[in-house]
Amino acid sequence: MEEDGLEWLAATLHQLVSWGASTAMIFGGIVPYIPQYRDIRRTQNADGFSTYVCLMLLVANILRILFWFGRHFESPLLWQSIIMIVTMLLMLKLCTEVRVASDLNTKRRAFSASDSKDEDLKPHPRRCFLDFDMTFFWHWSRFVDYIQCVLAFTGMTGYITYLFLDSGLYVETLGFLAVFTEAMLGIPQLYRNYQNNSTEGMSIKMVLMWTSGDTFKTAYFVLNQAPFQFTICGLLQVFVDVAILLQVFLYSRYPQKPVPHPIHTSSAKAL
Repeated sequence: MEEDGLEWLAATLHQLVSWGASTAMIFGGIVPYIPQYRDIRRTQNADGFSTYVCLMLLVANILRILFWFGRHFESPLLWQSIIMIVTMLLMLKLCTEVRVASDLNTKRRAFSASDSKDEDLKPHPRRCFLDFDMTFFWHWSRFVDYIQCVLAFTGMTGYITYLFLDSGLYVETLGFLAVFTEAMLGIPQLYRNYQNNSTEGMSIKMVLMWTSGDTFKTAYFVLNQAPFQFTICGLLQVFVDVAILLQVFLYSRYPQKPVPHPIHTSSAKAL
């Protein structure tokens, strides 16, 4: 009886740990964006957040979901992608609204401070996805244009995946592209630090969050025998995080070069 009780306790603890790890895996990726979202709403200023981060994460997670149809992996990883897509769309919606409002306020202030004619108050030409003008790609005037782009990309890649779903090479390549796109999110920050020979304006706490989150994620991939693409790119993410931390150490030993615009790392990566 005593042995049965110990076995039951061990099984219960194992299940609780498994649930906790799965929950952390599902929701951990969106945690850095919650304070970012609240800060943008509070300040009505989205200059510190790059919407290209949303683009990369949308592409990565859409491809990951399509990869699931060809090779089923852990359900928490699938739910993580769904929740991340919703989060990035909410970030895009807020940033678009704030940017449009900011442009309008700037125009009004410029008009009130000068003797400009009424024509100066005319709104900028609306930039639409359906114009297919690559000059303004991902710089559209309405949130619905971003939705149209995401739906078009999903429809196109979904149709191609449907056609080649029986091809093992295509499925494995799709999985690699999905996780590799996400793994590259830290590279622009690494390169910019190298260019400036400085990490001034970068949040070290945020980089530590990246490192701990990516380490946990990679360990989760290994323990749950996720597809090899996930493990390889998880290790790549940890390598990039460690490289950025090394930059912090190296550049702190030399005088910091002033950076014209502070780098907001919370907008540069997902866990």
